[in-house]
Amino acid sequence: MGKSILIIDDDLYIVNLLDNFFKKEGYSTHTLSKGKPALQLLQKKEFDVVLCDIRLPDIDGTELLQQIRHINPDIVVIMMTAYAEIKVAVESIKAGAFDYITKPIHPDNISNIVKNALKRKTGQRDDIEYDFIAGNSARMQEVIGQSKLVAPTDMAVLIQGETGSGKEYIARLIHNHSQRKSKKFVAIDCGAIPKELAASELFGHVKGAFTGAVSNKKGYFEQAKDGTIFMDEIGNLSYETQVKLLRAIQQKVITRVGDTQPIEIDVRIISATNSNLTEQAREGSFREDLYHRINEFILEIPPLRERDEDIMLFAHHFLKQACKELNKEVDRFDPAVESAFYAYHWYGNLREMRNVIKRSVLIAKDKVITTDCLPKEIKPKSESSPISYDNPLSELSLRVAAQQAERSIIENALKKARYNKSEAARILKIDRKTLYNKIKELGMEM
Repeated sequence: MGKSILIIDDDLYIVNLLDNFFKKEGYSTHTLSKGKPALQLLQKKEFDVVLCDIRLPDIDGTELLQQIRHINPDIVVIMMTAYAEIKVAVESIKAGAFDYITKPIHPDNISNIVKNALKRKTGQRDDIEYDFIAGNSARMQEVIGQSKLVAPTDMAVLIQGETGSGKEYIARLIHNHSQRKSKKFVAIDCGAIPKELAASELFGHVKGAFTGAVSNKKGYFEQAKDGTIFMDEIGNLSYETQVKLLRAIQQKVITRVGDTQPIEIDVRIISATNSNLTEQAREGSFREDLYHRINEFILEIPPLRERDEDIMLFAHHFLKQACKELNKEVDRFDPAVESAFYAYHWYGNLREMRNVIKRSVLIAKDKVITTDCLPKEIKPKSESSPISYDNPLSELSLRVAAQQAERSIIENALKKARYNKSEAARILKIDRKTLYNKIKELGMEM
């Protein structure tokens, strides 16, 4: 039997479209319109891939993702989202989703993402994904130079940068220029490891250590023997796991869960974060002694929006990739598209740009990507005329001012809640439905 896919969406058209498409592709599929029944099903049945809409009628998609990861940390979850919710989709990547895809759904596009996800799950590498270019901007060239400088040493490196900015690529660059390059590079998404399984995942376990431990298992540290271990989003580790990690780094020994026999380790540690670990250390949520152990050398990756020289370089790079994957012949961007790319914020950095261009290539009707191929959030805003505030007697001035204040308060609450709408609603002391209505009413791009 083929690989199994669980499709969760309350849009019947999308559900039927994906169900029919993946069945023809040889997959076994199951469809549901709500999140809570999906959680019940996942307790009883295993699936290889879950395709999940970010907005569901009974549970927030990001919250559902976290609960799915708790039930089965190995399952591949791909989020589906309207483009206006791109920041939420980026947050879902931080929470452990493999990738996201924007609506309208194009089955061929999502099929490629599913195939790549299954390759990653079985340990296979996607050559296209790791074909990385650094960029020509002075700031990025400085990062590359510093990476090559620190690579031959055994110093612990901390890479700081936004989601999708290329932190894992820099970690691989360091490994590939190090004396450990012939050994393994093991990448860990710390944000995707459930708290109760963290020690087992990092340090391994012996048979019978806990319910479900049916055999001995090597943890990531043993797997990376004599090589490099990359701990992405290290700030998401629980305090208890931080204590065990600190001990492993200091003593260079680990102990499998359920065992008393120490195992010596020799690995180079590279960590990454998109949060402020210094602030977390001051607040007490991240151990200060661990922070100083992992940041012997800090690299700061600038976001894409601060690297104008690199924007079209990356755009053409992703264009070639997308044409190869989708077997299409699109060779250039319309000048209006280039202008739109320079003006856009790029919340998800390189990952978002890759997805935007892949989608645009898929729907392009000829060899040029025009603004018609872009999601509406990236299209030039020339058709929308801003409201003038110059006239203090304007009828709209008081209402507009109130809306601006409301918008600012909601944006601050969403940032504080890391774009989790349920948490933002709690901060604002309103119910989630009211928050959704306000976001829609104010035309906010969430």
